[in-house]
Amino acid sequence: MSLVETVVHGHVSELRLARPPVNALNPELCHDLKMALDTALANGARGIVLAGGPKVFSAGLDVPFLLSLGNDHAALLDAWNAFFEAARALIACPVPVVAAIAGHAPAGGCVLALCCDYRVMADGPYRIGLNETQVGLVAPEGIQALLARVVGPHRSERLLVAGALVEASEALRIGLVDELTGIDSVATRARVWLDELLLLPREPMLETRRIARRDVITTLQPERINLPRFIEAWTHPDTQAGLRAMLARIGK
Repeated sequence: MSLVETVVHGHVSELRLARPPVNALNPELCHDLKMALDTALANGARGIVLAGGPKVFSAGLDVPFLLSLGNDHAALLDAWNAFFEAARALIACPVPVVAAIAGHAPAGGCVLALCCDYRVMADGPYRIGLNETQVGLVAPEGIQALLARVVGPHRSERLLVAGALVEASEALRIGLVDELTGIDSVATRARVWLDELLLLPREPMLETRRIARRDVITTLQPERINLPRFIEAWTHPDTQAGLRAMLARIGK
């Protein structure tokens, strides 16, 4: 059974992450997301909505699972590769993709949203951002470039260094998301944006989009992520302590 549900709305396919309670991104979910995207495109989808669960779009990578791998660098490499393969599939998607963010989107959840063309977020006390420094990690250069492309280099620096998670209203103000709406209307608003875009002459719109997004595709190329170096940092005792402390706080 797939961890991604597909709902077809005419020419738009809505892909819903379905791994409760928080859509933690383990290899199976990442694989299913890539497969669902490939299937939607093969079936003729002209636009994609990427949706998560209520109150949490995705809490990011499945940290307990990753911690359970210990210092097995090969297994860690496979797990992180699964995530980046899904992210690269989104970022290189040949048709427009909208993130429908009905809740929190930290870390890996934020990365998936940044891979999309447009981001609709629930209005309210929901947070989004890259909080890697809070747990002793360094966001890879490519991910930093992905954020800078959306919010600008100086603001990106401030957010990344602080590991900041910003609320929806601030995310809209700084351009991290494009639109706010009620939590029950997020996926609908995402489809409305796509439907309006799909009224344009198809080939000129797609070719313009392809040219405009050429730089964003390069951000997640392997040389700009350097997974071996990232995994070395992941297994450092300080980082492991920070990750376990984070899980303890969440558990409370």
